[in-house]
Amino acid sequence: MTTAETKLNFAPKFKPLFKPKRYKTFHGGRGGAKSWGIARALVVMAASKRLRILCTREVQNSIKDSVHKLLKDQIEMLGLNPWFRITNETITSACGSEFLFKGLRFDPLGIKSTEGVDICWVEEAQSVSTDSWDILIPTIRKEGSEIWVSFNPGEEKDPTYQRFVLNPPDDSITVEVNYYDNPYLPETLRKEMEYSKRVDYEAYEHIWLGKPKSISEAVIFKRRYKVEAFPDDLWQQADRLFFGADFGFANDPSTLIRMFMLGTRLYIEYEAYGVGVELDEMAQFYDSVPEVRRWPIKADNARPETISHIARQGFSIDAAAKWKGSVEDGVTYLKGFEEIIIHERCKHTADEFRLYSYKVDKKTNEILPVIVDAHNHCIDAIRYGLDGYITSSDSLGTWAQLGRG
Repeated sequence: MTTAETKLNFAPKFKPLFKPKRYKTFHGGRGGAKSWGIARALVVMAASKRLRILCTREVQNSIKDSVHKLLKDQIEMLGLNPWFRITNETITSACGSEFLFKGLRFDPLGIKSTEGVDICWVEEAQSVSTDSWDILIPTIRKEGSEIWVSFNPGEEKDPTYQRFVLNPPDDSITVEVNYYDNPYLPETLRKEMEYSKRVDYEAYEHIWLGKPKSISEAVIFKRRYKVEAFPDDLWQQADRLFFGADFGFANDPSTLIRMFMLGTRLYIEYEAYGVGVELDEMAQFYDSVPEVRRWPIKADNARPETISHIARQGFSIDAAAKWKGSVEDGVTYLKGFEEIIIHERCKHTADEFRLYSYKVDKKTNEILPVIVDAHNHCIDAIRYGLDGYITSSDSLGTWAQLGRG
């Protein structure tokens, strides 16, 4: 059992469980079998060598609220009953391993007094508070100890998502696991997923793809777009194609968006998205989007030297106009479409439309008329690409457009 992951044919997404890391985070939507895979790995390890494993969650009123039954089921499925002693409250193995089950919120002293933990599994971690993390993490202090985290994301601002996905600590691995990573997904769940995808794409993204919920009504394009496939030749029914480009700075991505209009609908059909794209790589980067050399490109005017370099590579590229309030005017124009359809291959664009939001007052929760400068690299490219269609709402902006200022 020393090569358990090979013998038991663990799915590739779960192989990192068997490699040493201080933090191992598994997040995603329903149907990915995150808890199932982690429970199986822990059972195999506990049967192989002596381990002290703490299984915890934010609230555990009784053993029924824990993963006790899930571990018991895995032991039985693997035929390892002779190696384990299972009671209503505890699980121990023949080689001296033990599983402990504790809640975080209502038993902080019990958590602090738990010594010698080799692996701590925090299950349903989306509800774990900052205070609970601050108590738990220093408690798991044995040399070589690990903290395993599994959850279906709630909101992006939740402490667990912030701590382990957006800003992961050193010596960590973060793995996204969804239904398509599960070769044993039940047909019933597959049908539920397909129905959700068809009738409510935002709910599908949250429930089945594990995307965090948008920030309520502060999200600018909430209920104004959808993500779906459409024919690659649909653009030929339009008058023209539009291309918009945003340039990356430091850790920001460079983006190129291809889109077209049909009536009162805007179709976004291709994206190029890359962090750290060098100047001499821009031509190859742009060429990943079909037809880009045949149509004009409008780009961020903050980088004239980059525009000039790309133009010398054979692209028809020019700076888009900017003026005071051009971002707000661009948002107003985009919200004027009856519908914005984002092709499902444009994953970064879809993510931005889901998260692009107004600022929220932290004390009053009031939505403020200030656009947060985040989740906007594809959206900025869209605005630039529609240069000339997006116009200023005041005369000063009109002069800026005339001067390309």
